[in-house]
Amino acid sequence: MADPTARTSHELDPLVRGAVGRETGVLLSVGEAKGDPENGYEPSGRLRYTLTLLKGKEVDTILAKPACYSGAGFTEDPRAAEKRGEVILVDRHRLHEGE
Repeated sequence: MADPTARTSHELDPLVRGAVGRETGVLLSVGEAKGDPENGYEPSGRLRYTLTLLKGKEVDTILAKPACYSGAGFTEDPRAAEKRGEVILVDRHRLHEGE
């Protein structure tokens, strides 16, 4: 997704839409996936900013939640952001077994 203000672009790994009486469905989630142990990163701010960009393009983001996916798990900072309700974290266990 293009970010004209920062003159860069943002890559969205998963983008989830739900069909709610619309052809494309409402946007439910934007996400970022990482497979390495670098998961002290703080992606939720970047994802919230991406939601702001999408809203500016007239995408309905009212139900959208930022989500981070990791095959290696998460460190303390992303876990704290999840507890504050800022992001949904999906590790291997949650992906394969559910909550």
